[in-house]
Amino acid sequence: MGTGLLNLRRNGDRRNCNRAQTMSAINVTPFVDVMMVLLIIFMVATPLSIAGILIELPKTSATALPSDQEEPLSVTIAVDDQVMIQETETTQDVLVQKLQAIAAERESNRILLRADGQLDWSRVVEIMGLLNAAGFSNIGLVTDIADPAPNDSEG
Repeated sequence: MGTGLLNLRRNGDRRNCNRAQTMSAINVTPFVDVMMVLLIIFMVATPLSIAGILIELPKTSATALPSDQEEPLSVTIAVDDQVMIQETETTQDVLVQKLQAIAAERESNRILLRADGQLDWSRVVEIMGLLNAAGFSNIGLVTDIADPAPNDSEG
């Protein structure tokens, strides 16, 4: 790759041989090209790997639930009525079947329900009924932490 021998001659009887000199220069242009291509690929692919839906959770001052050894199972309902189990989108028609299959492999019957704060309460209760029908009786509602409300009873 860029290495070679220079100035190697013989003159008749006399050996006028300069030392063999090696040329040690590395051409870094192909390496830079490859690195730039990889950088562009990762810059494009990284936002695509972060998938999810945007929901705005209601605010409350309730305390957090105690944690289990298992990773908690969560169902998310977005404002556009999109339903997801963990990060997998599903439809309401197959929600019970999928959750029953998941419940058969889990020790805990706890499930976390994340619903957008703009949804009608009747829609949230409908999904809670489906979760109960799938065998999950321990349903936790996920909310964001709110600032404590001022006490209006004083004064």
